[in-house]
Amino acid sequence: MNLEYLETARQVFVKEAESLLEVSRKLDNDLSAAIDAILQTPGRGIVCGMGKSGIVGRKIAATLASTGSPSFFMHPGEAYHGDLGMVTPHDVFLAISNSGETEEVVKLIPYLKDNGNYLVGMTGNRSSTLARASHSHLDIGVIEEACPLQLAPTSSTTATLAMGDALAVTLMKARDFQPENFARFHPGGSLGRRLLSRVEHEMRSENLPVVKAEAEVLDVIQAMSRGQLGMAVVQHNGSWGVITDGDIRRAIEKYGEYVFSRKAYDFMTPQASRIAPTARVEDALAMMDSRKINALLVFDNDQLVGVFQK
Repeated sequence: MNLEYLETARQVFVKEAESLLEVSRKLDNDLSAAIDAILQTPGRGIVCGMGKSGIVGRKIAATLASTGSPSFFMHPGEAYHGDLGMVTPHDVFLAISNSGETEEVVKLIPYLKDNGNYLVGMTGNRSSTLARASHSHLDIGVIEEACPLQLAPTSSTTATLAMGDALAVTLMKARDFQPENFARFHPGGSLGRRLLSRVEHEMRSENLPVVKAEAEVLDVIQAMSRGQLGMAVVQHNGSWGVITDGDIRRAIEKYGEYVFSRKAYDFMTPQASRIAPTARVEDALAMMDSRKINALLVFDNDQLVGVFQK
C-alpha cells in the first residue's frame, strides 16, 4: 500500500468538499429568481457550455429533464451555426462558463437578449461578461482546484455539477415531484417497473400448475415440474391454496415413506394470498414482502387468471 498515493487522493476529496461548502455559502436571491423563472416558463430549459463545462452541462440537462423540468443540452458552437433556431422566447437559457468569458458562449448573449430569453449564468467570476449579462447569476467560484498545478478543472467542475443538482432538487421540491413522476420518465428501470407496471403485465397466465385437493403427491410434483414455477395451485371446495417446493420437502420429512399416500390437502397452505390483475407491481411486491411469501394468485373477480412472482 502506497500511503503517499492514498494521501494525495484524500486531499482531492477534502479540497473539493471544502469548495462545495464555499459555494453553498454564496447562494443568494439569484438562485430563487432562477428557480421561479424555470417554474413559471411554458418553455424548456436549455443548458449550454463548452469543454468540461459542456460535459457537466449535459449531465445537468439530463437531471433536470428526468426530474420534471423539460430540458436539453445545446453545444455553443452548434448553436451559433443554426441550432439557435431551436430556442424559443419562452425558454430559460442556462449558460455555463467558469471564467464567464468563454467566447463561444459569450457571443450567444446578443441573440438571447433579442429573443427575449431569461438568461441564467453559471460562472466563477461575478464581474465577467456572462455574469453581468445574466438575469440571474449562480456563483460557482472556488478558491483552488484540487489539481496541484491549478490547471485541470476539478473543484470547479464539481461545484458546477453540485449547483446543477441544487437547481434540480429545489425544482423537484417546488413541483412536489413524487416517485411516480420519476418512474414515468424511467419506465425501463426497476423503479419504473415497480410503480408503473401492473400485475397483469408480468403475471404467468398460461400452463398454470393447478391440481385438485385430492391429487396425490406424485401428481402434484408432476404439475409443478410442468408449470416450472416452483409451486402448485390447489383447488379445494371453492377456495384456493398453494404447495411450494418447501412444502414438498417438509411433507417428506413429516410422512417419510408414506408421503406418496398423502393428498394435496394434507400439506397445502390454504387460503393463498391473492391480488387483482390491475394492481400495481409495487403493491404486489409490498404484499409479498409483508407476508414473507414469493408468489400471489391473481384473480379477476372469482376467476384465477395467473400467478405473480418476484
